[in-house]
Amino acid sequence: MKKKLSLTFPRRLVSEPITYKLIKNYNLIVNIIKAKITPYEEGRLDLEIIGEKNAINEGIKYLTDLGVSVKPLIQEIKWNPDRCNHCTVCVPLCPVSAFEVDRKERTVSFNDEKCIACGVCVQACPYRAIEIVF
Repeated sequence: MKKKLSLTFPRRLVSEPITYKLIKNYNLIVNIIKAKITPYEEGRLDLEIIGEKNAINEGIKYLTDLGVSVKPLIQEIKWNPDRCNHCTVCVPLCPVSAFEVDRKERTVSFNDEKCIACGVCVQACPYRAIEIVF
């Protein structure tokens, strides 16, 4: 099973090894999508967790019992091929190669199955052909 979550940490928990404990104690695979965690401030961590359903549910319970706000990360990237000029700016920026170039046709394509919704491409696209959908 796989879930994408958005975690908000109170200041008191920012220095705790929370992702380590999710991995070690609940046997979960943790893929960090985006993080903004600084000392003495509230922290935010968007991640994907993979594991057995029971383990994921126990891991989420562990987080909420600690005081971490856990919400589903309902965010995905939408690529509009009609607005795309195939400039390829997005291609080298994508950390998971969700954007690819057909060199023969000189066109860009998007594989949403690979996408982790990090949003780097959205900021880079000069033609606004990519957007985040919540």
